[in-house]
Amino acid sequence: MKSLWLDIGNTRLKYWITEQDQVIEHAAELHLQSPADLLLGLIQHFRHQNLSRVGISSVLDPENNQRIQLILDILNIPVIFAKVHAEYAGLKCGYDVPSQLGIDRWLQVLAMAKVDQNFCIIGCGTALTIDLVEGFQHLGGYILPNLYLQRDSLIQNTKGIKIPDSAFDNLNPGHNTVDAVHHGILLGLISTIDQIMQQSPKHLILTGGDAHLFAKFLSHYQPQVESDLLLKGLKHYVQFNSALSKV
Repeated sequence: MKSLWLDIGNTRLKYWITEQDQVIEHAAELHLQSPADLLLGLIQHFRHQNLSRVGISSVLDPENNQRIQLILDILNIPVIFAKVHAEYAGLKCGYDVPSQLGIDRWLQVLAMAKVDQNFCIIGCGTALTIDLVEGFQHLGGYILPNLYLQRDSLIQNTKGIKIPDSAFDNLNPGHNTVDAVHHGILLGLISTIDQIMQQSPKHLILTGGDAHLFAKFLSHYQPQVESDLLLKGLKHYVQFNSALSKV
């Protein structure tokens, strides 16, 4: 049985095709603010894959999600949009208004939550998202601008200083403006994570494009890097949803 999994973010559309829980195809493309058009270009390819269901994580508004739904209706198979719930599969949301929590963060927590285990789950993507979970209780979290957003903001708001791209490669004091900016931004984010990790014992989970970079500077916590954590959470969500529908 083949399944299609979609992760529609603010700038990228990622998809996985799995068969017996093995990923047989994976791609990620910029959607240039028009994910429905990008999906429309992929739909014929998907039609020939003999798919049995679609699971979706989408940060889009209801109107754009409806467009996505209409395109996927061409496949004539069940389509399940993941949503944030006050409680789901035993996991309790830590937000006062669950719908305000990003679906990507919810699915990442859903993928990791276990009885009697505490986690700090960090998404190293467009934003740096930090979620804390104790057992099956989500405790809320933090959102910070990532390395590149902070650098771009500094460039835009600092007159007379040119800051070209450089490596976020160490935490030493910079001996020029470029290094001072890059090392300072990285130090700020690493220090934030250190502060959170020192508050109480927990396992550190890193996911997203910069996960390995952060792991290098957080090795003392023995971080676990998860490349497809959202996919794991989305699978879990859909499996639980399917089990509920059979009851």
